[in-house]
Amino acid sequence: MNRRFSRVESGADLKDYFDRGDIASRENRWNFEVAWEVANKVGGIYTVIRSKAYVSTEEMGEQLCMMGPYKESCARTEMEEMEFPRGNPLLDAVNTLRSRGYKIHTGRWLVDGNPQLILFDIGSAAWKLDQFKSEMWEKCNIGIPHLDIETNDAVILGFMIAEFLEEFRNFAISYSQNNELSPPRIVAHFHEWQAGVGLIVLRTRQVEIATVFTTHATLLGRYLCAGNTDFYNNLDKFAVDEEAGKRQIYHRYCLERGATHLSHIFTTVSEITGYEAEHLLKRKPDIITPNGLNVKKFSAIHEFQNLHAVAKEKINEFVRGHFYGHMDFDLDKTLYFFIAGRYEFGNKGADIFIESLARLNAMLKHERPDTTVVAFLIFPTKTNNFNVDSLRGHAVIKQLRDTINNVQQAVGKRMFDTCLKGHIPGPDELLQKDDLVKIKRCMFAMQRDSMPPVTTHNVADDWNDPVLAAIRRCHLFNSVHDRVKMVFHPEFLTSTNPLFGIDYEEFVRGCHLGVFPSYYEPWGYTPAECTVMGIPSVTTNLSGFGCFMQEHISDPKSYGIYIVDRRYIGLENSVQQLSTFMMEFSRLNRRQRIIQRNRTERLSDLLDWRTLGIYYRQARVKALQAVYPDYVDESAMYGSRSNLIFSRPHSEPPSPTSSRHTTPAPSVHGSDDEDSVDEETELKELGIK
Repeated sequence: MNRRFSRVESGADLKDYFDRGDIASRENRWNFEVAWEVANKVGGIYTVIRSKAYVSTEEMGEQLCMMGPYKESCARTEMEEMEFPRGNPLLDAVNTLRSRGYKIHTGRWLVDGNPQLILFDIGSAAWKLDQFKSEMWEKCNIGIPHLDIETNDAVILGFMIAEFLEEFRNFAISYSQNNELSPPRIVAHFHEWQAGVGLIVLRTRQVEIATVFTTHATLLGRYLCAGNTDFYNNLDKFAVDEEAGKRQIYHRYCLERGATHLSHIFTTVSEITGYEAEHLLKRKPDIITPNGLNVKKFSAIHEFQNLHAVAKEKINEFVRGHFYGHMDFDLDKTLYFFIAGRYEFGNKGADIFIESLARLNAMLKHERPDTTVVAFLIFPTKTNNFNVDSLRGHAVIKQLRDTINNVQQAVGKRMFDTCLKGHIPGPDELLQKDDLVKIKRCMFAMQRDSMPPVTTHNVADDWNDPVLAAIRRCHLFNSVHDRVKMVFHPEFLTSTNPLFGIDYEEFVRGCHLGVFPSYYEPWGYTPAECTVMGIPSVTTNLSGFGCFMQEHISDPKSYGIYIVDRRYIGLENSVQQLSTFMMEFSRLNRRQRIIQRNRTERLSDLLDWRTLGIYYRQARVKALQAVYPDYVDESAMYGSRSNLIFSRPHSEPPSPTSSRHTTPAPSVHGSDDEDSVDEETELKELGIK
């Protein structure tokens, strides 16, 4: 497949169009963004919509409105309710639907940008469900099972939104005629199959509104990858209707495929998902719309390095408590690797991660016995409670620290009093027998016969848990001889966590390497989050993020992006490649890791919505031109060219040989001191003038 078959070359950064909707208002151009996860936190699409809200509002201003279902539990904290101003066609359309008995909540989303928000109470239109289903059958021949509650809700939401947009268009035309404005040009952007019902209704009712449909992952793709199939190498061989029917999702698949083919512009979030959609949904995407993040740059280059050091010390505290009695390794020579996400053992690559760690363990024992790797697996699953041994370790460490602090204060007071009398105190005068007894009692309390636990919680049905089963199979039991230590944390990280006491973002900053060898990952926010924080990561050529980095970076590894091949080579070779990558990283000294983190952080501009949001804009423009042939993008002339290709770093050798590491270039100073990063020679090595 041609990797660029659906890529629109970026002609400008989105920030070139930040006018708070001034041009859109003059053109009478409106944009509606529809998703099930607008102000409704369910999964990853919530992150996409929420993080993009700021740049969307900066571009469209009051001409942008987001729509979704009203879920009271989320809306209470996500939405500030208020009415639209009088004379606004939005208010007229809302009031018309309210007169039909629908409950509609309007206001602003409490996120960066504060976009306008319309949330539809699905229960208020449930009495028309049979009528809606009848229309779907008559016009589309799609039957919805009565017991599929999620699809029923999607049908109700879709019809409510379609009716609203139809009424809005009528009021906008009247408003434009009364105020001598150009005719309204409306584009509605639908995310995923739940919102796609509204698109189908608009098109079958022949409402003149431009439509964009974005799929973030195909329904059938998720189900097929859950089985042990060679998914990507057999995409053209699947009997899609039969496969969807066997999994009892044929009606959902029809809705997704219908929205895909009826939309004026179809987009996916990555090249690999585009390839998947081409075979499963039978349409090539018109544009690839990669997911971005709101990147907050630091004024000083070393600031994110300082945050890494602070967060790492907090992880050190956890490690001291978890491994008490077996702290036979040096924390200054310890590396923290982690994997996190939904508990999809195969799809997220936890299977090859654990297998590769076993091989890394053997390599470290042979080559670098003084280096230790602590591997964290953050997968939320059902648990009974915290592991008592893990909690006890933190209590014992706290007792030791408190005791030493008390002894330290007493020693300081004795030293001061003795010096005040005019002579130097001896060891026996400073550390008294009572102090030694207290310290010894704490040290004896730290002794234990058992090995440190591999999990922080008591996992429900732990014998059948896939992560624990893989750890047992690989014999990674945190023994004194293991150079790879395992910590399975089956819970999302929060600052109120009694073991870690840090949130997920701070935890990521404190780690050295994120490992995400996913088999099915339409985009991949976890490695993207690592990148914007300056943390190197491992991804694959089957994730959208990995494909995006391969396309836009000449040498991803030199920027701290390690890409494992899970598509063109066998599973055994992928495991060997991953273990080799982790071993290469383990060989780096502290100075080289600092250089690599600086390079990784430089990629954050590439993942900023100010850069990637331009693709969403281009999708809307193409949709408008499909419905309104006379439409000319007035603001296009103001765009400046931007280059999204990152070349090899200046400090990278132009032709690496077997005697030199590919990334990063070995330090010529022989210093591992973290404070030396600001030296003139170091700045030159980083390519910073």
